[in-house]
Amino acid sequence: MPSHEEMVRAVERYVEAFDKADADMAADLYADDATVEDPIGTPIHQGRDAIHAFYSMSMQAKAKLRLDGPVRTGGDYAAFAFTVMVDFGGPKEIEVIDTFKFDAEGKVTEMRAYWSPAKMRSIEA
Repeated sequence: MPSHEEMVRAVERYVEAFDKADADMAADLYADDATVEDPIGTPIHQGRDAIHAFYSMSMQAKAKLRLDGPVRTGGDYAAFAFTVMVDFGGPKEIEVIDTFKFDAEGKVTEMRAYWSPAKMRSIEA
């Protein structure tokens, strides 16, 4: 199981991938058969190719992430609250909590994003 520090570094690389609009960097955090459910209740993206395509699309909207506090870890999970700034017909932000489940090699096997489009709000440009 990865250490607390290794899981925190993975989350920091995830945020950095969005800063750089680098879908390869984001997808590289995942195990080959990983799943992404973003947001919860929507169809699951399974496998690194599907995950890469999902992040490529997300990054086209110029999404940027800002952590809203420390990464919390327990067992093989990390949970982190953040705000995503995105351009959907103008600048918007959404408050999100994501969870990552890690395998023994430190790769993410499951990502779940907790947010609702109803909570998306416009912000000043």
